[in-house]
Amino acid sequence: MRFSLKPLALAALLLAGPLLAGGAARAADDDIAVDLALVLAVDVSLSIDEKEAAIQRNGYVQALKDKRVTDAIRSGPIGRIAVTYVEWSSVYHQVQLAPWTVISDAKSAIAFADLVGKAPVKPGSTTSISAGIDFAVKLLTKNGYDASRRVIDISGDGYSDYGRPVKDARDDAVKDGITVNGLAMMFERPKWKQEVPEDLDRYYNEQVIGGPGAFFITVRTPNDFSQSLLHKLVLEIADLAPRGGPSADMSLPAQ
Repeated sequence: MRFSLKPLALAALLLAGPLLAGGAARAADDDIAVDLALVLAVDVSLSIDEKEAAIQRNGYVQALKDKRVTDAIRSGPIGRIAVTYVEWSSVYHQVQLAPWTVISDAKSAIAFADLVGKAPVKPGSTTSISAGIDFAVKLLTKNGYDASRRVIDISGDGYSDYGRPVKDARDDAVKDGITVNGLAMMFERPKWKQEVPEDLDRYYNEQVIGGPGAFFITVRTPNDFSQSLLHKLVLEIADLAPRGGPSADMSLPAQ
């Protein structure tokens, strides 16, 4: 599968900088102004086996190094974002593997991606999407950045089965001005494992995502993960997802 921006989206990406430059946010004296503060929140619960964990981790590393992500970052009014990488599982398992980092060019993007790639993978247990969202919200609060937008990018392959209701966590984040986007992994699992919920995409649409321009991506095969993730990162970094549209599903078409 090959990923390319649609013509209108590409035009918006290329023109966003000059058109919006006059509206760049002013940072407080003790904060760094950025276009976006982004938490990459990745599921490492027991349903994610070693192979899937590697696919996820490698997907983020490669996507962050891709020129299209750097172009999306540089298209913003300020031309830089702040990003951190988190792996989550149960109510008691959330690990910030890569600290808040400002990315403004290929060099800083590659350095952050390498930091993510070198971090050890620590498998979790149960699945608490709500705890993952709550943890991400804390990271977005008083983090030293004055961000025009704040986004949680949360991935997972199942329902939240522990902790408070996902909707409550999502709604609290939205009330705080945060957008929650989702990546629903619907890979076929080995026969000895419990199957991925057939309606996981609908679950993410109704229970997980929320806020201005919120959307989700569905990935149905491991081979599609890298390109789908790249597609997702460009959309949310360049703020290209439509607002108030008929559907929040921004998945790449099946090949």
